[in-house]
Amino acid sequence: MKKFKGDPEFVISDEESLRSLFPEVSPLAAIKCQTSLDEHAQAFIRRSPFICLGTQNADGRADVSPRGDPVGFVQILGPNTLAIPERPGNNRLDSLVNIVANPSVGLLFIVPGFDDTLRVNGQASLVTDPELLKSMSVQDRLPKLAIVVEVKEVFLHCAKAFRRSQLWDPKQFQDRSELPSLARIILDQTTGAPDDDHEMRRIEDNLETDYKRTLY
Repeated sequence: MKKFKGDPEFVISDEESLRSLFPEVSPLAAIKCQTSLDEHAQAFIRRSPFICLGTQNADGRADVSPRGDPVGFVQILGPNTLAIPERPGNNRLDSLVNIVANPSVGLLFIVPGFDDTLRVNGQASLVTDPELLKSMSVQDRLPKLAIVVEVKEVFLHCAKAFRRSQLWDPKQFQDRSELPSLARIILDQTTGAPDDDHEMRRIEDNLETDYKRTLY
């Protein structure tokens, strides 16, 4: 695959040029952004079992990480404060390291079956308060810490992306077996996957066992 080389003539480098390509923002879209969590935003958050967490490091390198748990796992501590439990993962700590360096975060709340989403932007901190962590326990296991977000912007995002993608339509679901397993892909990309199918199945089974053992 050849590297794309864009003609500088067609590269947009200023806001005026960008906005000239699109119609004026609708009056309602321009004013829909809220500065706190009203009853509708709170109701949406309480229904959500899954969010995407966007962070950046001190140099502006961006990262997006999924977070999922039982419905309503993100706690609403007040009209301007949210708390997200940090569950066991791969210990790369990409999002957490970014937050230490740059507290600005973006959250996208997703509810299964809903085509609209909720966007929240704010400032995050990493908190180990024992009482807060205790309130987030699952299966008697506490998170290592909580990501506490001071909310600055809140608004609902329209349904177009989800409708274009037909994300919730079962007829659009794809067969995972048509691609290699996660374990094989990572091994192919790093140390190399074993040629022995039995050994590969053992590695995949161990990954599934680890999922069950370390989910919380």
